[in-house]
Amino acid sequence: MDLRKIFANNERWIAGKLALDPDYFHELAKGQSPKLLYIGCSDSRVSAEELMGLQPGEVFIHRNIANQVIATDNNVNSVVQFAVEQLKVEHIIVCGHYDCGGVKAAMSPSDMGQLNSWLQTLRDVYRLHHHELDAIMDDTRRLDRLVELNVLEQCINILKIDHVQKSWNSSGFPTLYGWVFDVRTGKLIDLKLNMEEEFREVRRIYDLKPPSAL
Repeated sequence: MDLRKIFANNERWIAGKLALDPDYFHELAKGQSPKLLYIGCSDSRVSAEELMGLQPGEVFIHRNIANQVIATDNNVNSVVQFAVEQLKVEHIIVCGHYDCGGVKAAMSPSDMGQLNSWLQTLRDVYRLHHHELDAIMDDTRRLDRLVELNVLEQCINILKIDHVQKSWNSSGFPTLYGWVFDVRTGKLIDLKLNMEEEFREVRRIYDLKPPSAL
């Protein structure tokens, strides 16, 4: 790829924005107040703002391989803390996607070097749900289902985060959603997860409030 094309595209993008609103960048420079935190996959086919039809400033974004929320990952934990405590986001979305390379790798018993430790969390999702997954004979459908179950488990991992629990207890926000992007059709799919019910199932284990506060 000729990188000069990117700068040319940038100039056209600036001109287009200014043609519609001469104050566009002046307003953009005032700061951000997004209502959404989007945690998605790093896959180059999955562009968060574009697939949701949103503009700069409307969504706070974190992306990594297979949209993982790992307790020891300071990156994702810092993003969640900043989004919840500073930006006061009202919604957190974990969005996986079908045909995910990370999911395929996690289901393949092979040594992948540095990726081994990262994919361990995803392999744990497979272990937790292996009875359901192994009963699915169609390879594509099995991979798709692991994508969906991974979204669920990462949403549960968000519920374990202290900053999220504190905000949830004090304000009722953020609301959590699990979505999947179907790269074959372009559609966003809401998995319709009931995260309050999911948290009730694991609350005894993961609730960080002291016993006297329960």
